[in-house]
Amino acid sequence: MFKGHPKGLYALALANTGERFGYYTMIAVFALFLRANFGLEPGTAGVIYSTFLALVYFLPLVGGILADKFGFGKMVTTGILVMFFGYLLLSLPLGSGTPALLGMMAALLFISLGTGLFKGNLQVMVGDLYNDPQYAAKRDSGFSIFYMAINIGALFAPTAALAIKKWAETSLGFAGNDAYHFSFAVACVSLIVSIAIYYVFRKTFIHVEGGSKKDKKAAAVVEDNLTPAQTKSRLVALFMVFGVVIFFWMAFHQNGLSLTYFADEFTAQSADGILGMSFNVWNLVAIVFAVYGLFSVFQSSTAKGKWISTGVVAAAIAFLVWQYTQISGSVEVKAPIFQQFNPFYVVALTPVSLAIFGALAKKGKEPSAPRKIAYGMLVAASAYALMLFFSIGLPVPQTEIVDGNPVALHVADVTPNLLIGTYLILTFGELLLSPMGISFVSKVAPPKYKGMMMGCWFVATAIGNFLVQVGGLLWGKTPLWVVWGVFLALCVISAAFMFAMMKKLEAATK
Repeated sequence: MFKGHPKGLYALALANTGERFGYYTMIAVFALFLRANFGLEPGTAGVIYSTFLALVYFLPLVGGILADKFGFGKMVTTGILVMFFGYLLLSLPLGSGTPALLGMMAALLFISLGTGLFKGNLQVMVGDLYNDPQYAAKRDSGFSIFYMAINIGALFAPTAALAIKKWAETSLGFAGNDAYHFSFAVACVSLIVSIAIYYVFRKTFIHVEGGSKKDKKAAAVVEDNLTPAQTKSRLVALFMVFGVVIFFWMAFHQNGLSLTYFADEFTAQSADGILGMSFNVWNLVAIVFAVYGLFSVFQSSTAKGKWISTGVVAAAIAFLVWQYTQISGSVEVKAPIFQQFNPFYVVALTPVSLAIFGALAKKGKEPSAPRKIAYGMLVAASAYALMLFFSIGLPVPQTEIVDGNPVALHVADVTPNLLIGTYLILTFGELLLSPMGISFVSKVAPPKYKGMMMGCWFVATAIGNFLVQVGGLLWGKTPLWVVWGVFLALCVISAAFMFAMMKKLEAATK
């Protein structure tokens, strides 16, 4: 799984892991912070949340255009510095008045701009590592590994966000609203780690940072190999994919909005037994070690490697058994903690995905990237079909006015298994769509427009993220099954469009 990849992949992946850990620590509690700190309606909080997500994914277009001119490495470094200032500003407990609201908006702009300079350009550098013919066949699996590393950071983020908030409340005596800012401060620390990794291992990827006259000349030579018709065909295919993924991200990123609202207002707030164990991130880490150990047992080429892998599996299972014996009563389940399941599934299932597609590739039957994206849309649709089915009969979300502010009511105790299962299905869709989409862009984009096209991928994501607010605007105004039905329908329609245009899309990859 990890063999045969350029060393720069792991350095860039780890640098991104640090940045993503900080980002998802913030995102885990951000929507709830908006409602608790500023007393906002669900729809208003949703507009702010989705607009921020949109900017985070729109500004990579600007970052890509600048990188095509000045180099990817310079933009990545600048982006980390800008993000750091934004998170530092967001960490300041300014209260709940107008100055606090303006300060938060300014912080979000800095975070968005910094992410725009950092995110897309780092991924272009990853793609360029695979321009070397000896690595070309590993491009898709390389992006899957890169994507897995991102989610290692995201896996620990919800636990970190809740733990640091609780520590600020209990040990430092901060009120609940002010304690949220300590969760945001975690991002500052993670960015320091990220930039350190980037520069310590820079020598492994410095050749793809771009920006020199030599790099631009080499890109121009590659561009000359494409006819105007080929360039146009590739761009058309890319924009068709961009149009479809809008609706995937609109549905997928409900995990931080309407699905979090559902966790807060409709899901049981405690769990026991094996179900309760799933809310401890270290149990999830043990499962990850067991999965990777099992794969290593079969893939190791030496007896020593197989024995070490077997020991890792045994240790992970022993830890889980010991954890089970320590169960005493129920564990508290808070809404943000559900966001740990998506990155857990990504990390745990990536080797499974690579093994399946690797086996298909050996038989010459691996689906093309566009076909994987279409399948991903259908899988996402099935996740919302599950939510729709189990939401029939549940009441419309309700609020009550406390001290002049609307406060959400907990009106049902649906089993946490519903959201856990929904995140599992959404993750299958994500693994089919996101790393494959990024790989598709890095492979198909004309070299002259590579930074811009990666930016356009994020613009599509940005539009989808802006439309996330639909979930917040519908929340409390329509039955729950209608909310989920909207996302179900959009995913099905998008998949149908992809299959209808499949021949044209696949032709562009050849």
